[in-house]
Amino acid sequence: MRHLNYSHLQYFWTVANEGSIVKAADVLHITPQTISGQLKLLDEAVGQPLFNKAGRRLVLSETGLMVFQYADAIFRAGAELASVIKGKNSGGQVMLNVGIVSSMPKLVVERIIAPALTGDGAVRVNCREDALERLLSDLAVHRLDLVLSDQPVPTGLAIKAYNHRLGTSGLSFFSRKTGAVRLRNRFPNSLDGARMLLPSRNSALRRHMDEWFEAHDLRPEIVGEFGDSALLKAFGEAGFGLFAGPTVIENEICRMYRTSVIGRVPEVKEHFYAISPERRLKHDAVVDIMNAARADLFANT
Repeated sequence: MRHLNYSHLQYFWTVANEGSIVKAADVLHITPQTISGQLKLLDEAVGQPLFNKAGRRLVLSETGLMVFQYADAIFRAGAELASVIKGKNSGGQVMLNVGIVSSMPKLVVERIIAPALTGDGAVRVNCREDALERLLSDLAVHRLDLVLSDQPVPTGLAIKAYNHRLGTSGLSFFSRKTGAVRLRNRFPNSLDGARMLLPSRNSALRRHMDEWFEAHDLRPEIVGEFGDSALLKAFGEAGFGLFAGPTVIENEICRMYRTSVIGRVPEVKEHFYAISPERRLKHDAVVDIMNAARADLFANT
């Protein structure tokens, strides 16, 4: 293998990250046939197959794993170089691209990201909400600098990403101020049969809440399920039902949504993570976010 074709190597690296040629074609905006042809040329240049088939998925061969490790280092170094060269826009601002899992409480997100906007350097933040898996795919190809999530990277996912624990929070339950005293006096029994707004079933918090309800023999009347935490709280403010939120921001929730705390459940934990494409954080704004979150918002968790 006298000369390395970096285009072939990028196609191979993207397929390895995405787990299939079809998904890689979607990421690279080219046809699957083009990628298949380029992978064949790379196999011939290397002299050994880089992938083996496992059902409908492609898995790296032993040689493929070695090539992927080198390719990963090459493209991460290239992304870092591009960031250094183009890291400032015409106004002198450093760009910070943040992916946010839809179920993340928006007030928590604001508190986490705020230090990047109030620090010494000029930072321009670009935020995008989506499902965790799609955000991690963009993180892997350096479209994002950071992902904020309420769950860690799923095990078995063929994407190199690193969890950085920010902190945890117990759960507080909220209601409109009218009737809050009655609900508070009987808490948690007051939740039994109460109209309740809950996170969607695919969220980590919902699973923990369901387990806690069952353990305490509580059967609230579920009147709404929401993937967006801010929309859930808006319905709570309108009086459609009780709802829960992180205890670390309960003062902000009460103020913004004109509600009162009726009880706290410290044993139901909501976990918060910053997920990065590298183990050692390099983006100054990301470092600021991590340090401030741990020292302020989650200092007592």
